[in-house]
Amino acid sequence: MAARHAGERAQLWARHPDVARLVSRDGDIWRGGRVASIVVGEGERQSIVRVTGGDGDPEAIELRRRAARVAGAPVTVPLTSGIAVVGGDTLGAGVQRALALQLCLALAPGDLRIVGPVGPTLEWVEALPHFAARSGTALAVIGPGELVPGEADVVIARCHPGEPLPPRCEAVLTVDAPGVARMEHAGDTVPVRAEAVGRAQADEIARELTGRAERSLGLLREGGEPLALAPLLAAVPATMRGLPAAIGVAGGVTAIVDLVADGPHAVVAGVTGSGKSELLITWILALCATRTTDEVTFLLADFKGGTAFDGLAGVPHVTGVITDLDGSGARRAMESLRAELRRREATVAAAGARDILDPRVRLPRLVVVVDEFAALLADHPELHALFADMAARGRALGIHLILGTQRSAGVVRDNLLANCPLRVSLRVTDPADSRALLGTDDAARLPGGTAGRGTAFVRRAGDAAPQQVRIALSTPEDVAVAALRTGRRPPSRPWLPALPALLTVDELAAHASEAPDVLPAGGVLLGLADEPERQRQPVALVTPADRGLLVLGGPGSGVSNALEVIATQSREMVVRVPAHPERLWDALSSLHDRLPPAGSAVLIDDLDAVALRLPAEYAHVVLERVEELVRRAGGAGVLVVAGAHRLTGAVSRVAELFPRRLILPYPSRVDHAAAGGDPSGFDPSAPPGRGRLDGRAVQIAAAPTALPETEAVEEAWMPTARLTGVVARRSPTGRRAHAAWQEQGVRVVEVDDYVAHPAPAAEGCVVVVGEPDDWQRHWRLLADVRGDHDLVIDTSCAAELRVVAGFRGVPPYCEPGAGRAWLISSGADPVRIVLPIDDVQPNRRGTVLTGSSPSA
Repeated sequence: MAARHAGERAQLWARHPDVARLVSRDGDIWRGGRVASIVVGEGERQSIVRVTGGDGDPEAIELRRRAARVAGAPVTVPLTSGIAVVGGDTLGAGVQRALALQLCLALAPGDLRIVGPVGPTLEWVEALPHFAARSGTALAVIGPGELVPGEADVVIARCHPGEPLPPRCEAVLTVDAPGVARMEHAGDTVPVRAEAVGRAQADEIARELTGRAERSLGLLREGGEPLALAPLLAAVPATMRGLPAAIGVAGGVTAIVDLVADGPHAVVAGVTGSGKSELLITWILALCATRTTDEVTFLLADFKGGTAFDGLAGVPHVTGVITDLDGSGARRAMESLRAELRRREATVAAAGARDILDPRVRLPRLVVVVDEFAALLADHPELHALFADMAARGRALGIHLILGTQRSAGVVRDNLLANCPLRVSLRVTDPADSRALLGTDDAARLPGGTAGRGTAFVRRAGDAAPQQVRIALSTPEDVAVAALRTGRRPPSRPWLPALPALLTVDELAAHASEAPDVLPAGGVLLGLADEPERQRQPVALVTPADRGLLVLGGPGSGVSNALEVIATQSREMVVRVPAHPERLWDALSSLHDRLPPAGSAVLIDDLDAVALRLPAEYAHVVLERVEELVRRAGGAGVLVVAGAHRLTGAVSRVAELFPRRLILPYPSRVDHAAAGGDPSGFDPSAPPGRGRLDGRAVQIAAAPTALPETEAVEEAWMPTARLTGVVARRSPTGRRAHAAWQEQGVRVVEVDDYVAHPAPAAEGCVVVVGEPDDWQRHWRLLADVRGDHDLVIDTSCAAELRVVAGFRGVPPYCEPGAGRAWLISSGADPVRIVLPIDDVQPNRRGTVLTGSSPSA
C-alpha cells in the first residue's frame, strides 16, 4: 500500500507541480496543459488505492482507512475560484508570492497576463514578463485593502486576519505558522503545508523568466536579439524573372521563397498568436525592398479587424487595403478584381504575347494578400469562385495569391488548393490542418504560446519534407526602405478606395478638372461615381439634354441637397418652384405660359407633397402642368429636376416621364424597391448623399450653405377704377378692407343702396359691396360691372365664383383665411390680389407674381 501511495503521490505532483518542483525541472516551465487548477499546499487527499477484505478485523479496518487517503499530495482548487491568503505580512506575503509564481512558471506570457495596478508591497510582480503581456488569462495579484480589477479572470489576494475578504475569492488559505495552514473551499476545511517564496527568491525567478522569454519568444533568437529582416535581404538572388523573398532563417541559412518559381500562389496557415500576420508583413516588405513598383504591386485584404496592414499604407507598392466588407463591398471587390483580370488579358493580347513572361508585356506582377481568408469566405462564399478563377489564370497574367487562414482543412477547397503549391504553416491545433498543407503533423506539434510563435514549416512543390523556418521580424526602418523603391510609372490601382462619405463641391470640381473634356457645355456636376468594373471613379453630371432628373430618397437622405447642388452650379437661369401653395401655383402657371431660356434649370422639391398642399382640383392641374413641363423641356433645352420621397398616386405617372432617376438612401429595403431600386443593392449603412444613378453608385456633393432668400413684402391692392364691385361675405376681414379703402378716399356702398341711388361719375372711385345673393338679385348691375369695370370676389365666395363671374376655368390658388381675393378687370380672367387687412405678413418664399395667369 505504501508503494502504491508513493507512485500515486509522484503522479499527482507531476501533474500539479508547485514552485519548488517547477524550478527544479526546467523542461516543465511553460510546457502548458496545466491551467485547470492551482496547488495551495501539501496535505491529504482521496486516494485511488482500494483495499478490500478483512471484515470485522480492527487492524483491517484501519488499513482500509489509511489506504483511502494519500498523504503528502498536492491539494488543489480550480484556477478560476480565486484565493484569498489570510496571514501576517511575512508569511502571508510569501505564500501569495508562491501561488502567483506557480502560475507564471506554468503558463507563458501570452497564455497568462498580469493585470491591474501593482501595490507598494508587490513591486516584484513588475519584473515578470507576464506583466507586459497583452493576451492570455488575466491574473490579478492584490494586497490588503486593494480593489479587484474588473478584467481579472483569476484573483490571488492577501488579507490581514479579521479583515473582510475581497470578492471573487472562493478559496480561503489561512496561514497560522510556517508549514501550518488550512484551506477552506466549497464547504470543506483541509489542513495543508503551504509553500512560501521569499522576496529575493521571487526576484531571482522573475529574472530567470524574463531571460527565458527573450530566448524562447517566437520572433527572437537564442541571444535575445530580434531576427531582423534587413540583414537577410543580401542573400536574395538578383533575378528579373521571379519574385524571391527572404522570410527568415532555416538551419542557419536564409530561407527564400519565390512566388513565381515555387508558386504561383501560396497558402499560409496558423492559429491566432502564431505570428501569421507578422509573416505576411515580412514577406511583403522583403519583396518591396528588392523590387520597384514597375515589377510588383500589392493588394492587401484583412478581415479580422482591419489593422494588420495599416503600417504598409504608405508603401508605394501597396495599391489598396481592403478591410471588412459588407454586401455591396463584396460585389465591388468582385467587379474590381474581374476588371483587373480583363485589363491584364487585354494588355497581354495587345502585345501579341501569350503570358506576362514575354518581354513585350510591360505589366508589374500583382500579389493579392488576404489575411483571414476563412472569415472572408464565411461571410461571402460567392467570392470563392472568383479566387479560384484568379488562381487558375493568375500564372499567365502575373497575378499571385497569398491566402492566410487559421485553418486550411475544409476552408480552402481542393480546386483552389491545387493551384497553391507553396505551403507555409505556423502552429495549428488540428493535425488535419497540418497534414492538409504539409503532408505531416509537424505544424500541430509546435508548442503553444510564445514558445512556438514565429516558427513555421515551409513546403514547396518539389520538397520531400517540410523545412522548419524561424520567421524574421520587420521594423519601421524596413517600411521606410521599401517606400523608396518607386518605379518609373505610377502603379495601376486595381482597387480604388470606397467613395467618400462626404464630398464638397470644390473637391468635386477638382476631380472634374483632371478630365476637362468630360464636362459638356451647360453640364452640372452632381457627385462622384463608382465604376469598379472599369477601375475608375468619374464625375457624375447632368445636362439640359437629359431633359429631366428625378431624385428620390428617404428623410435626411439628401434629396434637397441634390437640387441645391444643381442650383449653385447652373450658369443660366434657375427657376425654383416654391413650396408655398400660392407661389407654387404662380411659378407653374408662369412656366406653363412660357418656358425659361435654353440651358436653364427648373427645380421642384417635394413633388409628392404637392397633392397634400393643394385642394384636389388644384393638385390635379399642377401635376398636369409638371407633366407637360417635363415633356416640353427636352425640345426647349431646359432641365427639370424634381425631388420626392414616395411615388404615390398621380405622382407615379409623372415620375415615369423623367429620363434619369437618382435613388438616395431609404430606411428599408421595401422603400428602396418601391422607388425603383434594385433590392440587392440596398445598403442600410449608406451615408446621406450615397445613391445610384444610371446603375452606378454615386456620392452626391454637399452643397454650400445657402443664405436665406429675401422674402418679398406683399403689396395690398387698392381700387383705382371708377366703379368696382366686391363680392364678399360680411366678416371682420371685409370690414377692415373697406375701412382701409375709405381712408384712401374711396366711397364704399352696399349694392342695394347703390342700385337705389347710383353714384354720379364725378364722385371718383366707388366700391359697391355685397354678398353673392345680393349681387344675383341685381344681375344687370353685376353684368355691367363684370364686363366694363373691376369685379373683386373674396375667397370666402369661392363656391359662387363661377356663377358670379361666369368663369369656367380654375382661378389662381388663394390661401384660405389669408386676405386674398380674385380680380376680374373688364371681363378678363381672374388674378389674385391681396386685400388691405391689418395682419398681412411678408410672403413666405419667392416673389409675388402680380397679375399671374389663370388656368386655361
